[in-house]
Amino acid sequence: MKIEVSHEDLLKNCPVQHALKFIGGKWRIGILWSMRSDCRRFGELKRDVLGISEKMLIQELRYLENLGVIYRKAYYEIPPKVEYSLTDRGRTLIPLLENIVSWGYTDMETY
Repeated sequence: MKIEVSHEDLLKNCPVQHALKFIGGKWRIGILWSMRSDCRRFGELKRDVLGISEKMLIQELRYLENLGVIYRKAYYEIPPKVEYSLTDRGRTLIPLLENIVSWGYTDMETY
């Protein structure tokens, strides 16, 4: 007997789609890669992720924070200071990002 699975159910339970929530899009890999070894301030992230606008960086940081991948720590001082760092969940993405970087270097050298 063949079991029918709707396209919607397949996407909802697809591990690739799940992973892409975290690393998909134009900017997320760059943001996460920038934070891989240390916390970052907004200006550092803006410099590290070439071409990203302030508005988009704010939007992506909020999205990643809501997913539980990054942590935002605000210091109540003047001038205001905010640092972003990876959570334990976010750090689990680093091996995946390292593999993507490795593949990218290999592919660029080959082709």
